[in-house]
Amino acid sequence: MLEALVQKNNTKLLLIVLDGIGGLPVKDGKTELELASTPNLDSLAKRSALGLHIPVDYGITPGSGPGHLGIFGYDPLKYQIGRGILEALGLGLEVRSTDIAIRANYATVERLNGRLVVKDRRAGRIPTEENRRITSKLSEKIKEIDGVKVFFAPGMEHRVAILLRFPEELPEGSDRIKDTDPQKEGLEPIEPRGETEASERVAKVVRRLLERVEEVLKDEERANYMLLRGFSQKPKMESFEERFGLKACAIAVYPMYKGLASLVGMDLISFEGQSIEDEIKALKEVWKDYDFFFLHIKKTDSYGEDGNYKGKVKVIEEFDKNLSQILELKPDVLVITGDHSTPSVLKGHSWHPVPVLLHSPYVLGGTSQRFTERECLKGELGIFPAKKLINLMLAHSLRLAKFGA
Repeated sequence: MLEALVQKNNTKLLLIVLDGIGGLPVKDGKTELELASTPNLDSLAKRSALGLHIPVDYGITPGSGPGHLGIFGYDPLKYQIGRGILEALGLGLEVRSTDIAIRANYATVERLNGRLVVKDRRAGRIPTEENRRITSKLSEKIKEIDGVKVFFAPGMEHRVAILLRFPEELPEGSDRIKDTDPQKEGLEPIEPRGETEASERVAKVVRRLLERVEEVLKDEERANYMLLRGFSQKPKMESFEERFGLKACAIAVYPMYKGLASLVGMDLISFEGQSIEDEIKALKEVWKDYDFFFLHIKKTDSYGEDGNYKGKVKVIEEFDKNLSQILELKPDVLVITGDHSTPSVLKGHSWHPVPVLLHSPYVLGGTSQRFTERECLKGELGIFPAKKLINLMLAHSLRLAKFGA
């Protein structure tokens, strides 16, 4: 129904995702947003519509994939995207219907009494430059296994994406292979086994791949093995422009979020640097070229997962200091939210509703004093499913026609 109502105009829509922004009381009964000094966000909140969104469903803790798909307007229960696909797309690999994409970590292992034991699941978080060197070595040594082409793409620190390209299109379910990461040091890597006949064919290639990886990396001091996660196939889904009539772009640092944007057909904007200021500079440079802009900020989530509430507060305050530059662009609709909550007290994603701020000329406003969890509870948007956020953005940009006579 929504697609039938979409109409085009010249408005600009900006979605800013402060990853994992929601929190719980962590000091003096206050959340990270409440502890942060955010005069610019507070001023904006007073003139905006506030609320909270539910990423997937009540009580469900979302991964980053479902969290973002929801705020992009896709039902995360219908479109379940493997992390391997997102990593591969984000690192610039072309993914086809013949492919299996895998998200991998370089790891440190040793053989003890004939058993392979994981000593460090992230290989000491090797520098990205070292990752590139090692990945280049693998690319040179491993190009094909049993007629299946193999592609590697280095990510940041210990992360890497792998693409297995089969000679023909794979049947649905070929990616049903359990992760090989045991999740704890001192354990053996889990042997990749397929849950179906189709996925077992893929798992057989994966087992041979791991043998070759161990052989090629045997002389590396830290990154001498790989742990594989997120086996996935490319899903079939409408593009963002087909669905909502918006020419969209994405500004993000981390490959996974680039992958999510690429998956729905957003253009990926290349830029130098990794800071919030660098991202805003890139936003300014392409402002005339698109209707919809997705700007992703990662470190709020990273510090939340580390249990470092002070670090999370600092990133929130850094964003607040740069907010005036964004407001100078005068977006017709501005949304600031997160893909999920990452409370520092939990050191991980959580099921809690996520703060939302929506600014446009057509809000009631005046209901809330700050952009915080408690103040968002007072807002006019209430608590709503994340997949409906795009409806609100389209409506506030006057891009939805009236329904019915």
